[in-house]
Amino acid sequence: MPNIGTGEIILLLLLALLLFGAKRLPEIGRSLGSGMREFKDSVTGRHEPDPPELPPTTAEQTPGQTPGQTTASPRERETV
Repeated sequence: MPNIGTGEIILLLLLALLLFGAKRLPEIGRSLGSGMREFKDSVTGRHEPDPPELPPTTAEQTPGQTPGQTTASPRERETV
């Protein structure tokens, strides 16, 4: 079985660059890396816990308010 040399690797990289473009290659590499990492973790049985999610913040909330309080918009205060 022949070994893959430097020339063949360069040819494959140039072919991938032509097919996918320079903007998509880092995205493809990132997704391949995360997929390989998930596969390796599932095979070895190692699982890291997900980081805790922070509660969503709203743009209406001011620093002095508690998370349940919101200010009324100008339209809610107006009566016609």
